[in-house]
Amino acid sequence: MTTTPSESPAPWLKAYYGVRAVFSVLWVALAFTLGQSQPPIATLLIIAYPAWDCLANYVDAMRNGGLRANPSQLLNTIVSAIVTLAVVATVSRDFHAVVAVIGIWATLSGILQLATALRRRRSAAAQWPMILSGAQSGLAGVHFVVKALDASAKLGVADVAPYAAFGAVYFAISAMVLAFKRR
Repeated sequence: MTTTPSESPAPWLKAYYGVRAVFSVLWVALAFTLGQSQPPIATLLIIAYPAWDCLANYVDAMRNGGLRANPSQLLNTIVSAIVTLAVVATVSRDFHAVVAVIGIWATLSGILQLATALRRRRSAAAQWPMILSGAQSGLAGVHFVVKALDASAKLGVADVAPYAAFGAVYFAISAMVLAFKRR
């Protein structure tokens, strides 16, 4: 189902941002608990994160006019799908490479999220947290790449968790702002 230009995206976005916040909170909790002690869980989590972003961007774009009407989300869907495949290909061999791939993805995804929020701010409220999130994601991505280049660093899924936690906060703020504006 897609929304038409005359429909308000606020109800959808409130639910969408809420679901993204909850997913990220659960992902972070699992990363800091089971992901630390259970390597198979850590592997599933690090694969699931960009796969979830791929699915979420696709569904959001389809709910808001389709992929043609949302080119930044189309690109974000493609980038997240490619990153998911790259993580699958590298996760069993070299976690430094995984963190570097996640870093490149965070940068690209952040830029694309920023573009989506800037475009969307004309038609929907609560985009300032998404603008901040996109900018911060771009910076976090650079940090991940630098961290991955340190061969002496012991990296794990918990190293990605703070990034996901900040995303959860931004999505939750956007959902709450939209809920407040509706009242």
